Amino acid sequence: MKKVDETDPLDRTFSLATLKGKGVRGKYYARVIKGSNLVRLKPEVARLFPTEQAVNEALASLVEITNKLPRPTSRSMRTRAKVRAG
Repeated sequence: MKKVDETDPLDRTFSLATLKGKGVRGKYYARVIKGSNLVRLKPEVARLFPTEQAVNEALASLVEITNKLPRPTSRSMRTRAKVRAG
């Protein structure tokens, strides 16, 4: 039976000193922002909605309400344009 070498070959090529070093600040910032859906709430709004669930429920109910509103027709849009122009 052949004896198996129990040492890790990477131990000889890499040392902790070569792996440590100064990181680059903000290296992945743009990538994180692009793939993130985090938003910052104003402090007064955050007090009203203290949890993620509270924010999600409020926004979902707002979407539900707006979906129930009647959509403007072309006739109502013309009337608005005349009122603004006049």
